[in-house]
Amino acid sequence: EAQLVESGGGSVQAGGSLRLSCVASENLFRGNCIGWFRQVPGQEREGVAAIATGSGQTAFTDSVQGRFKLSRDMWKHTVFLEMSHLSPEDAGVYFCAVDRRSVWCSLSERPYTTWGLGTQVTVSS
Repeated sequence: EAQLVESGGGSVQAGGSLRLSCVASENLFRGNCIGWFRQVPGQEREGVAAIATGSGQTAFTDSVQGRFKLSRDMWKHTVFLEMSHLSPEDAGVYFCAVDRRSVWCSLSERPYTTWGLGTQVTVSS
């Protein structure tokens, strides 16, 4: 069964850090793009970061450049989103998703067809 499971969300104070994990089934992980998206109530879901599990190519939205990092564990089929210097604007539900078709990973939601259930990130000021 193809699935994605996020974990690592929680509540932190501004300036703190969190590491989110996205565990994928093998057929979803290898050779695909895995993206992280954030949704805040009343707003559209926003692409935050993405990584190609094969090449390691990454993409980040401007607001997280230099603060968020992506890595992957090929054996555990896991992508990690390391978030630092968090601010209340980073809060929301973080979803990971898989794009099986793109050669170059983007932050556009359209090509991502399989989604996890999300993990909540809360940042207090």
